[in-house]
Amino acid sequence: MLIGLSAVVAVVALVLGAAYVFQRQLVYLPTGGPLPAAADVLPGGRDVTLRTADDLDLGAWFLPVPESRGTVLVAPGNGGDRSMRAPLARALAERGLSVLLLDYRGYGGNPGSPSEEGLALDVRAAHDFLVREAGIAPDELVYYGESLGCGVVAELATERPPAAMVLRSPFTELAAVGQRHYPFLPVKLLLRDRFPVTEHVSASKAPLTVVYGTADAIVPPELSREVAAAGAAKIVEVPGAGHNDLALLAGDRLIDAVDQAAG
Repeated sequence: MLIGLSAVVAVVALVLGAAYVFQRQLVYLPTGGPLPAAADVLPGGRDVTLRTADDLDLGAWFLPVPESRGTVLVAPGNGGDRSMRAPLARALAERGLSVLLLDYRGYGGNPGSPSEEGLALDVRAAHDFLVREAGIAPDELVYYGESLGCGVVAELATERPPAAMVLRSPFTELAAVGQRHYPFLPVKLLLRDRFPVTEHVSASKAPLTVVYGTADAIVPPELSREVAAAGAAKIVEVPGAGHNDLALLAGDRLIDAVDQAAG
């Protein structure tokens, strides 16, 4: 009996240990480089380098629009690279908005390994580029976060307020999503990266819009609604849209929401 119990304890300890050690491989799903030149994917696009406070050089794509109505800083979700967000950039540019497509450390051929702390440095480097090098006034910036990126820009907004913020498929905190997908694990105790979106939007005064799909199986819609309530946000619900559907990448309702947030 004791031997059997010891075996169960050992297995549980092994599972929990593996979940703790390898959790970031489950959270962050980058694709590597090299990527094509920005201009090959986005006519008028520029390859730019973002220098982080911990001395990383990150590749990004900047799509400036003449006589722009505003500039959108795009913080992507946990998968892929900036080339996958090209349809979003094109659609926003057609509305007269300049766009910066950020790739985090470890994504799109960039050096480094992603973490919550690292992504916070990455988005600050993107902000620095737009303000210091591109000459864009902070009050002309719109932050756009996609899923995990919602936590990235929501945290940035607490220190560097934008003109407006749009969060697409936000969760209340990363643990809430993890608990839905791994109900057998004590996710909140194991997670090293928190991304407490609700906490951040509650501390931000930026006008907020929350966009989500009613068929999202990755970030449950009720979590997005909780974020909206915490930030007194305008809600844009996309009926029947799943987390990775085109409607939530560059669909009309999404683009309209960013366009209206830009004013």
